[in-house]
Amino acid sequence: MLAGERYDAMHPELISRLEHTREKIWEYNSLRPSQKEERDALIDEIIGRHGEHCHINQPFRCDYGDNISLGENFFANFNLTILDEAPVTIGDNAFIGPNVSLYTACHPLEADERNRCVEWAEPITIGNNVWMGGNVTILPGVSIGDNVVIGAGSVVTKSFPGNCLIAGNPARVIRHISPSAPDCAVPPEEMA
Repeated sequence: MLAGERYDAMHPELISRLEHTREKIWEYNSLRPSQKEERDALIDEIIGRHGEHCHINQPFRCDYGDNISLGENFFANFNLTILDEAPVTIGDNAFIGPNVSLYTACHPLEADERNRCVEWAEPITIGNNVWMGGNVTILPGVSIGDNVVIGAGSVVTKSFPGNCLIAGNPARVIRHISPSAPDCAVPPEEMA
């Protein structure tokens, strides 16, 4: 699975791992927001690696968790979903809006293979200082460079270099951003 080869998604070992993670996710999402120590301890158990200052608003969903690597100063708003059948690597200073989804799982176009639960996965890599607006979807195999802003509602189907604003369905470069700019906020009229 992690090598990007086709695999049986219903293999008992994989199902067992998924169920184990889902139990931890259920515990995490059931905690009160004031139970910060308990939430932090569960994130330590769920996520493969994360830097200091990792905050994920509830609810949160992932498949395996241990295939996720988060950098320093990570913030995700409500309803982050990560299907981590392949590695998902996110750099430092990530800022993720609500309802963002990152999908590494791939399914065959042919119905007979899909019906036999054949899958494969492609990794997602996201650089440092990336801001994803609400309802962004990132598809399998995508790499995003450093200092990228992804406009709300975008569907990212291909890789992009650093220092740009991307938006749309499918996402495209709207403009380039200076990496040394003190304020990377984008006027609302440029997000359309």
